[in-house]
Amino acid sequence: MHYCLQCGHSLELRLQDGRHREVCGNCGWIYYEQLKVGAGVLIERDARLLLLQRTGEPWQADWNIPAGFVEMDENPRDAARREVLEETGLDVEVGELVRVYFYTDDPRGNGIMLVYRAKSFVGQIKTNDEVHASRYFAWPYLPENLAGGGHDKAILDWCIAAQVNNDSK
Repeated sequence: MHYCLQCGHSLELRLQDGRHREVCGNCGWIYYEQLKVGAGVLIERDARLLLLQRTGEPWQADWNIPAGFVEMDENPRDAARREVLEETGLDVEVGELVRVYFYTDDPRGNGIMLVYRAKSFVGQIKTNDEVHASRYFAWPYLPENLAGGGHDKAILDWCIAAQVNNDSK
């Protein structure tokens, strides 16, 4: 059960704006559920992509790019840089926005993930308690167990681009 952020009264489910929403029966405040926003970075070295193997749920033991949720007061580029540093120990310069991915497969809620390309990075990879392993993968040798939440889409798009670049050489 949720409570009103304005007056503390319990919220009730009502049809509002063509959708079922939680509404305060006391003051009329409406709870609008929002998409989660994540930011991640494609880090490449020698035509290989850095992937991290997750230690926890969701997608335990699956592989993903360095990424995480954007804090409410945080610029997504800053969040991407922070997440890379937290998960890998690498200090990355966040480059161009590659693509925005919409996902509906995360049990924590639907969202979007903004994926950037790393311009440069320094440091040695040091994983934390969220990361079981880290490894660079060439496109033909990507692991099959990719995390959802937009990670799988971003990794597969990178793979397609890597194949195209390899074929054009």
